[in-house]
Amino acid sequence: MPFLVPTLVLALVLGTLLLLCSKGELHLLLCQPHTPFLDTIVPIFSDLVDWLPYLVVVLLLFFRAGWATFLASNLLLSTLIVQPIKHLVNAPRPLTWFAENMPDTTLPLVDEVKMNLWLSFPSGHTTTFFVLFFSISIILCAENIRGKNILSLLCFFLATFGAYTRIYLSQHFALDVFAGILIASFSTILLYYFLVLKTKNTRFWEWNLQKLRK
Repeated sequence: MPFLVPTLVLALVLGTLLLLCSKGELHLLLCQPHTPFLDTIVPIFSDLVDWLPYLVVVLLLFFRAGWATFLASNLLLSTLIVQPIKHLVNAPRPLTWFAENMPDTTLPLVDEVKMNLWLSFPSGHTTTFFVLFFSISIILCAENIRGKNILSLLCFFLATFGAYTRIYLSQHFALDVFAGILIASFSTILLYYFLVLKTKNTRFWEWNLQKLRK
């Protein structure tokens, strides 16, 4: 699958870096360098997960109710996994961690971005980015959309950039992002096999909001 393979490669590379580098060193390596251009677009892109997934769910209702249900269920399941872990672990965010462990280090921050201090692990934004774009990739391939392979790779790069924004903004560590990618991949694959494959040929799956007009 055009999305899954590069995701596995990304997870492998990120996992290797986590083993080879210390927490602080890896974060400083990945969050540099800051530029005015990135300081402008990164916060905007990072905030897309606050509304874009839900807009896509609504749009999918005009195409097939089954796919809308798949994405909505995926968003719900991944949230039910991420949030309990977040509150159970209650890990410090980079700003808090560096203040306690490397107080002489100044993180490159972006003006007017509200910095969170706790609930770092795992990254909820990363999870949502990968849930959204992995789901879209599956839909593109299942519906045999023209250019599906290229579009799926584009989805992967958008998800990866979304995950990177969390490190760039020093809202999360690489480990938080790594966990978010794994959770999203697990949730998406699980629902694909136990929801999509079992209900795809039902009448409900083919229903859409446009049929209300008839």
